[in-house]
Amino acid sequence: MRVAIIGAGLAGLTCGARLKALGLCVSLFDKARGPGGRLATRRLETCAGTASFDHGAPFLEGGSLEFRSWLEGWATRGMAARWLEAGEASWTGTPSMNALPKAIAEELRVTHGCFVRGMARDAAGWHLLREDGRIGPFDTAIVALPAEQAAPILALQDMRMAAAAIGTLSAPCWSAMFALRREIGDPPIFSKTDIVRFAACGTGKPGRTGPQAWTVQACPDWSRQHLDDAPPVVLRALRDALTRLVGDGALDIAAGDIHRWRFGLSGSAGEGALWNPRLGLGACGDWLIGPGAEAAWRSGTLLAGLVAGTG
Repeated sequence: MRVAIIGAGLAGLTCGARLKALGLCVSLFDKARGPGGRLATRRLETCAGTASFDHGAPFLEGGSLEFRSWLEGWATRGMAARWLEAGEASWTGTPSMNALPKAIAEELRVTHGCFVRGMARDAAGWHLLREDGRIGPFDTAIVALPAEQAAPILALQDMRMAAAAIGTLSAPCWSAMFALRREIGDPPIFSKTDIVRFAACGTGKPGRTGPQAWTVQACPDWSRQHLDDAPPVVLRALRDALTRLVGDGALDIAAGDIHRWRFGLSGSAGEGALWNPRLGLGACGDWLIGPGAEAAWRSGTLLAGLVAGTG
C-alpha cells in the first residue's frame, strides 16, 4: 500500500513510522525546510557563542505510560532526556528539541519544501496537487496539518472531516528568544502573567551549551490581540515582560529573535483520529485531542492502527 502523508510534524512522523514498521510504503511531504513542526529549535550566533532555543515546544510532558515508554526508547538512543527542572514528567530532545523529529524523519522518506495545496482522487488513487504539477498516485492519503490548514484540503473530499477541522480553532502564540551576556535569575523560571504564558531558560537542559538562552511565550489572548503587530514591537514587549518577571535590572542582551506561531496551541475536536476507509483518507494531529506533543503522538498512533486495520 502506498501512503502519502501531508505534514511532517510529530503526528505525521509518528503515523508514518508506525505504518512503515507494518510494511507499508510511506512518503511524507512538508512545506517547511525540516521536520518536526512545533518541535523546533532556532540558533542565534552571538559574541558569547551559539545560543539554542526550543521556541515551539520548550519541553514535552510524558503524561501516559505509553508516551513515556516511547520517550524512554529514544532516550536510549541519545535523542531524548528528562528535564527535571520543569517537572517530574518533563522531557526534552537532545541535544536540541528538533533532534527528536529529525531522528524519526531519517528513517522515513520525507520531501521538504513541498507545499501541497490540495488533493484529487481518480481510478488510480490519490494525487497531491502542487503549483508545478501532481504527485502520485497513492492508495491512501493522510492530512497531518493544523486544523486551519487541514480544513480546505479536506473540504472537497470528506465534509465530516472538514467540519471537524473548521470547528476546531487554534490559538496563536508569539515566541521571543533572548541570548544574554550576563546570566540572570535562578533558571529555569516558569511563570504566568497577563502577557507571559511562560518563560524558560533552556541553557540547563541536557546537552545544551552556549550563553544563557531564554524563550518567552506570550499568552494566547495577548498573542491574538497583537497578532499583526510588527515583530520588533512584540520583541520589545516580551523583553520588558521578561525584565519585570526576573526583576534583576536591565537585560544584557547579546541577540534576540521573535517567531509567530499562528497555530501555536490547538483546540480539541474530541476525536483521536479521523479515517474514511472507503476513500482511503485520514487525518491526524493534536487538534483532534488537545494541545501538546503527546496528543499529536497519540493521534498519529491511532490513525496508523486504523489505516493498517489493527486499531
